[in-house]
Amino acid sequence: MMNKPVITLLEVLQKTTDFLGGKGVESARLNAELLVGHALGLKRMQLYLQFERVLAEAELEKIRPLVKRRSQREPLQYIVGETEWSGLKLKVDRRALIPRPETELLIELTVARVKTPPLRILDLGTGSGAIALALAKAYDAAAVTAVDANEDALALAAENGKALGLADRVNFLRSSWYEALKADEPYDLIVANPPYLTAEETAAAEPEVRAHEPITALAAAEAGLADLRVIIAGAPRYLNAGGLLALETGIDQHAELVRLLGEAGLSDVESKRDLTDRDRFVFARKA
Repeated sequence: MMNKPVITLLEVLQKTTDFLGGKGVESARLNAELLVGHALGLKRMQLYLQFERVLAEAELEKIRPLVKRRSQREPLQYIVGETEWSGLKLKVDRRALIPRPETELLIELTVARVKTPPLRILDLGTGSGAIALALAKAYDAAAVTAVDANEDALALAAENGKALGLADRVNFLRSSWYEALKADEPYDLIVANPPYLTAEETAAAEPEVRAHEPITALAAAEAGLADLRVIIAGAPRYLNAGGLLALETGIDQHAELVRLLGEAGLSDVESKRDLTDRDRFVFARKA
């Protein structure tokens, strides 16, 4: 009876890297390390110290299905079930978008523009709860309301709130934008990362995005502007005097958004670029 050939951890990483690279996966080596590490319960540094370790068949059986999923361009974060974002460890799955680095910058720029710590914060379209939870952590005296029209996304956000010990500070509410909110209870800060891609942009996105993430959280009608119009139009009613509106937006929308913000009577309108030097964020205040 022939013995099965032995295979080391380093060989598995090399084979996985080559396989994923052939399937068009960017940063194939990093993906291989993270997938193999997740399957074996090892951090990347631990992998480097065990390159000569021979893997048992049971260990290989844990690795194979994860690599297959990634080769089908399922996002890495969905496979490992979590992501590190803005100092938080967040559970992620198909119920909501994966929080992006651009949105980390939205948090940084927003905090830099808040003159007085807000007591009431609204996160519109919370998804995984990322923005609401990051702001709850940043402002420990604030009451945060996080709304989403999708019940499954809200459930995920609530799970993240509980895991981070912030469940008592954030009220997760099912609402289509402002629909379920009381106008006589305004906010000091409203933040939103709504759907803003056009149908064409969505169709041209990487397979990880267009085939696996919820399209309703990505794309909007009216050339990506439909939801942003609703948010801007309602902001004066739901902001306290001097309150800040902070939005993540599409990169070809800022001329129209600046016009809409002015039309809504908001002041101190500001357009900011992301780290790739593209228009990405707009800020405005209620006078």
